[in-house]
Amino acid sequence: MTETPPRVLTIAGSDSGGGAGIQADLRTLFACGVHGCVALTAVTVQNSLGVTGVSEIPADVVAAQIISVAEDIGVQAAKTGMLASARIIEAITPALDRVGIGSGKTPFVVDPVSASMHGDQLLADNALDALRGLLFPRATLVTPNLDEVRLITGIAVKDRADQRVAAEALHAMGPEWVLVKGGHMWDDPECLDLLYNGSEFIELPGPRYDTKHTHGSGDTLASSISSALSKGASVPEAVRFGKDFIVKSVAAAYPLGGGVGPVSPFWSLER
Repeated sequence: MTETPPRVLTIAGSDSGGGAGIQADLRTLFACGVHGCVALTAVTVQNSLGVTGVSEIPADVVAAQIISVAEDIGVQAAKTGMLASARIIEAITPALDRVGIGSGKTPFVVDPVSASMHGDQLLADNALDALRGLLFPRATLVTPNLDEVRLITGIAVKDRADQRVAAEALHAMGPEWVLVKGGHMWDDPECLDLLYNGSEFIELPGPRYDTKHTHGSGDTLASSISSALSKGASVPEAVRFGKDFIVKSVAAAYPLGGGVGPVSPFWSLER
């Protein structure tokens, strides 16, 4: 009999174009050798040019998906993506506590999806408050990009010194670890991600590729990190694995439709 692989639960929205969201999560988890489970939060009307509609899943249904999966199948790690509203965040918090996700138990990666690819705010202010107050204190790791850092902390990161200040501000909100992604620090010749646990800064440099096709990069990074955590890696080990995975996925990105194409884990099929 084949052994059951580790399981990772993704709590996120659907991307009808297949480039980001649940679709990016599941293909990344598959490429990393883990079984992906889903708690769907929203259905988007989306293609390579952008999002033109969003339909939320009822908050109690999102919470019920978490409980149903975790209490039967069990999960070794969980992550969030687009959570859509304060109602959903408030509903899933007791569900996470009930099944032991986060708060020092099952590893919990919070990717605080709150800004569009153009930097526009996607979450209402009360949902940002719920992220800060309810999910960050339960998180093993939070993984904001610089637009999300600005919305969550008010800090506009322009350089590596600002990045450290932002990491300290985010860590003060309660997560065990913070990963401040540097892909939007356009004047830096490298893509430097900064990992911080309240006492130690770990710099994770990577190449900056000349491509606009980066749709789903945050989902892919958070999912690959979650896959490593589900296999027992420490947070620094898991983030290093995720950094390597996303660098290779950006290098393999492809055009799609008339807009921004996705990063791709197809490179992993060549192994």
